[in-house]
Order: sequence, then C-alpha cells, then structure tokens
Amino acid sequence: MQLLATIGTPEEVSGSVVSGKSIIVFGTKSATAYARAVDATGKELWNLSLDQGGASIATAAAVDATGDTWVAGSTPVASQSPAPTPMPSPLNPDNAVIPPSVLQGDLQAVTLWKVSAAGLLLSTTTLPTNFALFPTAIVVDKNGTSIVGISANEKGNNGFLVNTDSLGAFTKLLPIGVASTTAEAVVRHGDGSFTVVGSSGEAIAGKKLAGITDGYLMKVSKALKITSVVRSSVAKGKRIWNSASSSLLLGGEVVAAGKTESAVTKFSSSFAPTWTYRFASTGPTLTAASTQALFISTAAIAQLSWSPKAPTPLVITFDAKGVITTAHSGPVGHKEVMSLLVTKELGVLAVISSAETVSIFTLNPR
Repeated sequence: MQLLATIGTPEEVSGSVVSGKSIIVFGTKSATAYARAVDATGKELWNLSLDQGGASIATAAAVDATGDTWVAGSTPVASQSPAPTPMPSPLNPDNAVIPPSVLQGDLQAVTLWKVSAAGLLLSTTTLPTNFALFPTAIVVDKNGTSIVGISANEKGNNGFLVNTDSLGAFTKLLPIGVASTTAEAVVRHGDGSFTVVGSSGEAIAGKKLAGITDGYLMKVSKALKITSVVRSSVAKGKRIWNSASSSLLLGGEVVAAGKTESAVTKFSSSFAPTWTYRFASTGPTLTAASTQALFISTAAIAQLSWSPKAPTPLVITFDAKGVITTAHSGPVGHKEVMSLLVTKELGVLAVISSAETVSIFTLNPR
C-alpha cells in the first residue's frame, strides 16, 4: 500500500467515505460531531460542525448517487427543566428574552445529517428513543437510508435497524435481540427488504445460540418483519460479522481454541455460503464490493507465499469464484482497520490507524 493522506487521530476519526474526488472524514471532536473533506493529498477542502446543541457523535456515513454525504450518529434527547419556584422580586430587570433551559442527557436520539459535496449542511433529522444508541453502519439508495447499530437497555444491549425515506424522515425502529446482540452492517435490496449482520449471544427469531457468541445474517422484510436468520458459530468460541458488502461478501472475526482469525465468506441471496476463507489475524475484517477484504494479518498465508514478522495490514483481492488474485500490505504499526472503500475516482482505499494517527492508503503491488 502507498500512503495517500493522514487524516487525524483515532480519538477523533470514526471513518471516511468518498464523494467524487473528495475524501469525507467524519467523527467526533471536542464532544461534537463533525465532517470534513480533504483531497487526495490531504489538503482540507471544508470543515463542518454537524451539531451546535452540545454533545454529539458521528459514527457512520454513506454517499448517495448525487455526491451528498449522509452521516449517522447520536445526540441527546432534549428535555425541559422543571418550572422554577416563583420569586418575590424580578430577576430580569432588562426584560431580556430567556429561552427555556435544555438538559443534555445521554445520547438517546438517532441523528442523521445530510451534507452537500460543497460542505453545506442540508438537513438534520432525529429519532428520539429512551435508550443510549451507537449507530455502526448506514447505507443509502434513491429510496432512503438504513441505519443499524447497538442500543443499551436494562438487560444489556441489543441491535437495531431503522430506515428513513429519501428526505431523511425516520420510520419505526426495529430492535434485534434483547440482551446480548449487535448489528454491525446492513444491505438494502431492490425488493424493499434488508439484510442485517452482526453478533449475538442469545436466541434470535427462534434460532438458538450455538457458540459463546455467534455471527448472524438476518433477512428483514419491507414491513420490518424478521423472515429468516442464519447463524455462523464455532464450538466454545466467538464469531462476529463485522461487515457486509452489497454483494453479500461478509467479513468477520473468529476466536476459538486460543486462536484469532479473520473470516471472509461470499453468501448467495438465500444465505448459502459459496466460498469462504480463514486467515490468522487480530480479528476485525472489512469487505467491499465482491472482491476486497481488509484485516491485520498475523501469520503465513499459503496462497500468497506471505509470512509477516509482525501484525501487518493486508488487502486481499478475490475473483468471482473466490480465488485469491492479488494482495497489498501496509506498514507495520497500523493495528486497526477502519474503512475499506472501492471508488471509481480514487480506486481502492484502506483506512487504518496506528496508536497516534489515522491514515488512508491506496493500493500498489506488494
């Protein structure tokens, strides 16, 4: 891989997407959600604070066909403070208009910001709830957006799916699981249905837990009914699906018997696996399109004659039949995968972080 640009620190950057030739970086700085654009050299084009009302986070983003960026995050649910006890003497001698105070609670509202390619905030919509939320992924098409994530409750945490129309207006939120479930990625289908993937340590829709934690693929109807669930499990171990591309190329992590691996599996529309790989790694694995996977490799891969001496970022390219065709390695010291982007204008981009910086790399032959 070749360094394209350094875009911030791990504490401030959640990820990035591409709009035309601009790289849109999003995250949270000074407890406020932001988005900013840089060019391929890292030069800043614009910088936008997404929320002026206090604490907020931006955790996922997607770009639509017009080049606008939809950023998902969480904000507090505003609540009016109790009415004060009447005072015997006036405390506002200048007759100033004093707005009602607003209490900033937990981040309990799903918030969606729409930002133009020029960096203008076009709209903000929110869905208040009664629990803390963390959006993990968003996808967008001409009919609207779908957001998945994790929400806290009195029993633990569950996943959720919520959709919007093309204007950003929210529909009903669908909880997934009860006490030990996450939703990590979502795919929108042309018939109005959705595929959600994640992890679960409990039964979902009648499908029982097989390992300590199972990965799952879930089909959700247009009417927000769970119609099928397929679990991916390992005995006495943990499986998590971290990502899913529109072609149902899934990436995830497997932890069992003292080993940690990346799993990359191509599924059919009926959730049947067509090919799969396991690679020794640090765990989290991202996929893009139908051909790319990104993870931190920790051991030899026979198909590549590859044997890293230390954990090393690696992008692997597959053909339509699942045969490994090429691979590109990044610099040692970058230990977390954040985004994998397949773009028309800039090619394949890998966003990875070290302890100090988040950087974007483009592919070059290893």
